[in-house]
Amino acid sequence: MTAVALVGGGKMGEALLAGLIEADHSVVVCEPDELRAASLRKKYGISTGDTRIAVENADVIVLAVKPAMIRGVLDAVGDAIPAEALVISVAAGITTEVLESGVPDGVAVVRAMPNTPALVGQGMTVLSAGRHCSADQLEQAKELLESVGRVAVVPESQQDAVTALSGSGPAYVFFVVEAMIDAAIALGLEPDTAHELAVQTAYGAATMLRETGDDPIELRENVTSPGGTTAAAVERLEEHEVRVAFAAALAAAKIRSEELASE
Repeated sequence: MTAVALVGGGKMGEALLAGLIEADHSVVVCEPDELRAASLRKKYGISTGDTRIAVENADVIVLAVKPAMIRGVLDAVGDAIPAEALVISVAAGITTEVLESGVPDGVAVVRAMPNTPALVGQGMTVLSAGRHCSADQLEQAKELLESVGRVAVVPESQQDAVTALSGSGPAYVFFVVEAMIDAAIALGLEPDTAHELAVQTAYGAATMLRETGDDPIELRENVTSPGGTTAAAVERLEEHEVRVAFAAALAAAKIRSEELASE
């Protein structure tokens, strides 16, 4: 059992908390909002406590606060982190260099980019190791975060692109489903019916991608008969340069991730 100090009890913090508890780890949550802390204690039966004390007694410290708060947290308790501890940050745009500057020399840090499907145990988290992180410690981080979904490891130079794809990606999917619902209502469907059809279609399509392992191009072509209804729809999407729009969206998210590191 790993002793985890979870700093931050917001939505992502709670998602990680639920997964870590399910995996039988010992978790202390450090959440300054007492109402929120009380809610987490009641819901999960866990302890909440002083950040410095929790950090001093932890094997792993998970920083689940907003990017703008990372430096403040490290300024306040960074010196209390044990030399042998592992620090994992899930704050977007915060580099391992920034993390290492706020902890004792030699402490291992890992930069992680999870996404919100972690809330339902279907997250995608991508890890990058800091200078002092051993292979065993990186594997430890991977095992911990597999409690909320799948985990991949990439060089840190790719983390801003990861943020643009899987970090922000759920919002793109929600946006598409929202647009499909609106369009279906405009075609005469009742809102509840449109919602059910769009959500199940998205869920089914995603499940096919996962379960079959087939290329999305192949799956799309399988339902796009020449001269058929799907072909007519896809042709219109291409006319409106949806691919170009997605490329621009991901590029904007990547740039913003890069900016966060210097703010």
